[in-house]
Amino acid sequence: MSLAQNQLDAIASYDAEQRYQYLVKETVKQQQLWILTDQHGCVMLNTDDEDCVPVWPSQAFAQDWATGDWQDCEAKAISLKDWQARWTPGLEDDQLAIVVFPKIDEEGLVITPDELDFELSKQQQKKNKSRK
Repeated sequence: MSLAQNQLDAIASYDAEQRYQYLVKETVKQQQLWILTDQHGCVMLNTDDEDCVPVWPSQAFAQDWATGDWQDCEAKAISLKDWQARWTPGLEDDQLAIVVFPKIDEEGLVITPDELDFELSKQQQKKNKSRK
């Protein structure tokens, strides 16, 4: 699903917590989330305390972030099923955090893979209940 530019701008103006909630809802709705990759694999960011994998709710947001040093990166979709089955345990094992929906001029929320998995599972249950 493609968003109009005014929708992209409105969502991009959300604060970090609102972007987190949006990412969780969109990931469950679209059954995928997005990372950036380069010739070495998944793009990583570093905070003072953690190494992080940035994630976005759509290709458009991931690609918008890929500027400057990151301009050669490509947005890659990860299915929700793969994320929960392989990425969450893999990131936990490697002691990596997730930075949720970062923006160029603002950091995203840094959380553990388990925290994201918990919120995604909770949103899936909510979505399944609303279908009944």
